[in-house]
Amino acid sequence: MKNEGVGARSPLGFKDLSDRFRSKTKTAKPVHSLRGESDQIPLLQDFTSLTNGILGNGKNPGLHGLRVGEKDALGKLRTFFSTCPHRRLHAVKVSLSPKDWQAVVREAAARAVGEDVGPSDVTSRTVIPEEASAAAVLVAKEACVLAGLEVAEAVFREVDGSLRWSAKAKDGDRIMKGGVVAEVDGSARSILTAERCALNFLQQLSGVATKTAAFVDAIKGTSARILDTRKTTPGLRALERYAVRCGGGVNHRTGLYDGILIKENHLIFISPAELNRVIKKARAAYPDLPLVVEADSVALAERMLSQPVDRILLDNLSPEQVTEVVALRSKMSTKVDLEASGGVTEERALALAKAGVEWISVGGITHSARAMDFSLDIQPKRI
Repeated sequence: MKNEGVGARSPLGFKDLSDRFRSKTKTAKPVHSLRGESDQIPLLQDFTSLTNGILGNGKNPGLHGLRVGEKDALGKLRTFFSTCPHRRLHAVKVSLSPKDWQAVVREAAARAVGEDVGPSDVTSRTVIPEEASAAAVLVAKEACVLAGLEVAEAVFREVDGSLRWSAKAKDGDRIMKGGVVAEVDGSARSILTAERCALNFLQQLSGVATKTAAFVDAIKGTSARILDTRKTTPGLRALERYAVRCGGGVNHRTGLYDGILIKENHLIFISPAELNRVIKKARAAYPDLPLVVEADSVALAERMLSQPVDRILLDNLSPEQVTEVVALRSKMSTKVDLEASGGVTEERALALAKAGVEWISVGGITHSARAMDFSLDIQPKRI
């Protein structure tokens, strides 16, 4: 099959991007103009309008000066504040439609390819004959929990819709060292152009899934669950949250809009006498959102047990202190959930789980996950 060029239309509907690469004198089209027409995705126009909307620019007071449903100084009705174009991503429970998830995957692939390829892969175009075909396999160089296979496929589709892809595993699988997770064949140029971006997604997301699985395994046999946090790679939160789920973890709030979490840096602005009133105000203002308050002492946790909160986040408390809070909860006959966080290692996670918390949040499963080692092995294919 003749190579139709970077981004040729695929069976999944990827738009033909070949015009973008025909002339070095033309300005590259923005990523959002490269999607299929059927996506119907509302888009942020530019970074200036984004920052003006959030921070304020003298004319627009920014989101902190408005409530949902109010009009800003420019007459725009504020219905939802977010930097993400997909409102349905922002649910406490994961409920993305297949179309929405495909949009997330394709957008990530398009951004990555645009960043890496630019106007052209000058090396492959120079040294690889246009008619050259190849077959390649993606191989795990170490044992891991797989995540990111869909995005890797989307990268190859983004580069060349005529490439043939065959998955040999699925996200969430535990892969042994040397395991083949996918095969791809077609234009040698296209495969080599897509190689690094595809591997980057596989390595990063499988790293998150593998680290999450290690924590899930560490607390096996207890009733506690491992939670992620907002400590994610900018722009990749949806994908890294997905990788957490592949590893057996549970997603915390998506962002600042779908849950109230009153933390230490909020509490320094609230006097102890005002805390109860503030909590009741937050509950009244957003009755449908989960309300969590951080407590860095047994005394504060005990006080919060009598408040209308859904969960108390026990920050940096020892397992012995956590056990004390669990006993107080039982004595007070309250059903408030308890979450432990702060310097959580696999060993500490087990101790906290045994102390009786329902949730253990671990920022390290996203911000400190080590990338897994994958390679692409390619061989020329005779026609």
